[in-house]
Amino acid sequence: MSSTREQLIKLLSHHANTFVSGQWLSDQLSISRTAVWKQIKQLEEDGYRFESVPNKGYRLTYIPDKVSKNTVYWGLKTKSIGKKIEHYDQIESTQTLAIKRAQEGCDEGLVIIAEKQIAGRGRRARHWDSNHDKGVWLSLVLRPDIMPIQSPQLTLLTATVLLDVIEEITQLKPEVKWPNDILINGKKVAGILTQAQAEHDQVHYAVIGIGLNVNQEKSELTDPIKHSATSLQIETSKSYSKQLVIQTILNRFEEVYFNYLKDGFKSIKTKWLKSAYRLGERLEYSINGEVKSGVFIDLSDDGCLIIENDDRQQEKLYTAKIHWF
Repeated sequence: MSSTREQLIKLLSHHANTFVSGQWLSDQLSISRTAVWKQIKQLEEDGYRFESVPNKGYRLTYIPDKVSKNTVYWGLKTKSIGKKIEHYDQIESTQTLAIKRAQEGCDEGLVIIAEKQIAGRGRRARHWDSNHDKGVWLSLVLRPDIMPIQSPQLTLLTATVLLDVIEEITQLKPEVKWPNDILINGKKVAGILTQAQAEHDQVHYAVIGIGLNVNQEKSELTDPIKHSATSLQIETSKSYSKQLVIQTILNRFEEVYFNYLKDGFKSIKTKWLKSAYRLGERLEYSINGEVKSGVFIDLSDDGCLIIENDDRQQEKLYTAKIHWF
């Protein structure tokens, strides 16, 4: 969105209960009154509504719930995350496009949002059901000054953001299931996909993909996920503004991310463990075909599960097939 249109929305929203003259807007924005009128018409195409009265001016009467660049920008309080947004009605994958943009040299904070994905994916290229407009499907580009070995921390950071956002919006207490799932009442409501490009001691970029089920109803969940997945609406019997959900995610993400870059991983790890799914419980895991069992006791600073196996030895799980008893 152009800075002019963003300023126009802010000016009108700050004077929501009064009329603002076209001349005053023209003076504030340093554009002609005709240009103001054209901007108003473009906003109306995005679903904004205005009352226009001769000799009084314009009054903003409605901000649309429909997600668009304009509606998301309006509620952001960020400095870099989401300052540039690309929004699509349908796309193959937000993650694929975000990686392309990162490789092309885009600035940190670019966000790709889609109403529908026809090839949404999760970890290990697993299919993610996002070919509908009932959820939040987005990817954001980061360029963190961290070591490559620290990049798994970004998944855990994002998980804590989603924990906060879901609790704020729904008053529920979600859990985080290692490595990248958010659960409500034991069912998956969100997933995270982190992909980074790095070499030696430098991360060139990291792309964080977020899929959050928002307004799906039970009947809309299909095989093979209908018994293992859920949505915010299913859990609360309420529908939610996707625009507000996205704004809340991006605002909170920037706050947590900047604190992480300044202060490190310790507070992220502490928060993650407080909401960890089945911490202290037994699990069975398979590595290279060998099946073992043990107790999930901790999380390492590089994002691994720490298991105390049946021989009382600690093991770090970087990747494994896990079965919870």
